[in-house]
Amino acid sequence: MQVRTLTPKLAALAVSAALLGGLWQFGAPLTSAHALPAPIAAPGPAPASLLRALPDFSALVEQNSPAVVNIQVTQRPQAAQPRLEDYGPFGEFLRRFGGQMPGGNAPVRGQGSGFVVDPNGVILTNAHVVDNAAEVTVRMNSSEGADREFKARVVGVDKRTDIAVLRIDAKNLPTVRLGDPALTRTGEWVVAIGSPFGFENSVTAGIVSAKSRALPDEAYVPFMQTAAAMNPGNSGGPLLNARGEVIGINSQIYSRSGGYQGLSFAIPIDVAVKVKDELLANGRVSRGWLGVAAQEVDAALAQSFGLDKPLGALVSGVDPDGPAAKAGVQAGDIIVKLNDTPSLRSAELPRAVAALKPGSQARLEIVREGKRRSLAFVAGEITEPVAAAAAAPADGATAGGLAVRPLSPQEKRASGLNGGLVVEQSAGAAAQAGIAAGDVILAVNGTPVQSVEQLRSLVGKRKSAALLVQREGARMFVPLALG
Repeated sequence: MQVRTLTPKLAALAVSAALLGGLWQFGAPLTSAHALPAPIAAPGPAPASLLRALPDFSALVEQNSPAVVNIQVTQRPQAAQPRLEDYGPFGEFLRRFGGQMPGGNAPVRGQGSGFVVDPNGVILTNAHVVDNAAEVTVRMNSSEGADREFKARVVGVDKRTDIAVLRIDAKNLPTVRLGDPALTRTGEWVVAIGSPFGFENSVTAGIVSAKSRALPDEAYVPFMQTAAAMNPGNSGGPLLNARGEVIGINSQIYSRSGGYQGLSFAIPIDVAVKVKDELLANGRVSRGWLGVAAQEVDAALAQSFGLDKPLGALVSGVDPDGPAAKAGVQAGDIIVKLNDTPSLRSAELPRAVAALKPGSQARLEIVREGKRRSLAFVAGEITEPVAAAAAAPADGATAGGLAVRPLSPQEKRASGLNGGLVVEQSAGAAAQAGIAAGDVILAVNGTPVQSVEQLRSLVGKRKSAALLVQREGARMFVPLALG
């Protein structure tokens, strides 16, 4: 249904016409000859002022579309849940352990968007677009109008910011221009280009609704909220300003229906570029660590702690082995400044700490019992998942298709374990054996494992191995076929 809205001027003309029509029909004639009204003139071109007021993104789209790509992903099949009744007296134990057996599921296929940032084949997209990928295909439009497809290699993935870097074997590719999100103002027009539901190079537009949004479970990205329509398949595509500069990567929507409902969120491009540079240089992203849990300071808390206004991050917990504890930070302190970044909020603190170089000297300003204090600390490093399968061939042969990392100090204390490796991702032989994310691998054929390198070494020498796995307090040896 099309809804048309009259402007005030047109509404006034319409009312006047109705009144005059009534006078001509029911009252004295307006002319002595009772002449018919003059025919309505054909509509002319729209006023130039109206055309100037409406944005035209055609040139912007023409310039940037060649650098926007469609990404097709074939994911590794996940193991099916077992029929526990098939395991006789061991069924209850397996129910408690949650074991899985191979189910022969077909590979899962997904898709998303991305864009070229280097003419030699470097592409940015979202980490969730290529998650668990066995094969990645990049499709782009050439200037001649013919589609071109390339097999892509996943150079690196950073799940904390949802950024992934791909590389294809190509030269002299069209690229996008990058802008500065800090200069973007709320209310500006923005344009999204992507492949919603597989419809390649679809264009939507809207405005910047808000900046520096903190989303649940997303502590490291100051999201840009926009009103540009997004749907599945837009993930990883560029968000451009009216000057044709990429200022963000479209990442997610908030929806109750699964489709677009007016809330779209993009990762600022400066965050993405920093992650890209580290992934290309080191294969991973290094982040500073402080070791505190913090909450927002509202008006009531500010009054309780003697602050003039709500500011800072209220420390609700301190890791006993973390840099903050060594510096003397206590629960109940309010962190109001980190180095030269004043008036921090709790949502901004993780990003500010993560930007520190591990091992570097830093300084906190806190409020304790109404008095300000300065505390020096040495930034630690956040333990990142080490993807053992990331460097493997497409079949995930390295470490049996496992992506693992060492236990953090907090996890060791909570589980009572002194070592072991946490499973971040399971594919291939490991998934078929029933190993799942969250499991802790303690040993291989009775040899305790403490590092990813040790696991690679122990597993790589065998055609089969028995992994001692702990899940929710229960332990079990799981046979892993590697031949």
